[in-house]
Amino acid sequence: MFYLCFEIPIHRGRKKTLSASEISSLKVRVADGDKKAQIARDMGISRQTLYRYLRS
Repeated sequence: MFYLCFEIPIHRGRKKTLSASEISSLKVRVADGDKKAQIARDMGISRQTLYRYLRS
């Protein structure tokens, strides 16, 4: 028996650190003018990860 490629589970990278609601609150805080470094510290992520979430 053969399997088509879409039937085999494929690992798609690391799981996201923040949930969708946390990402929303992060974007609200940035819009409110909070410092990005402080937001990243509060959320437990790096500034680079924060910017990655803002791009998505």
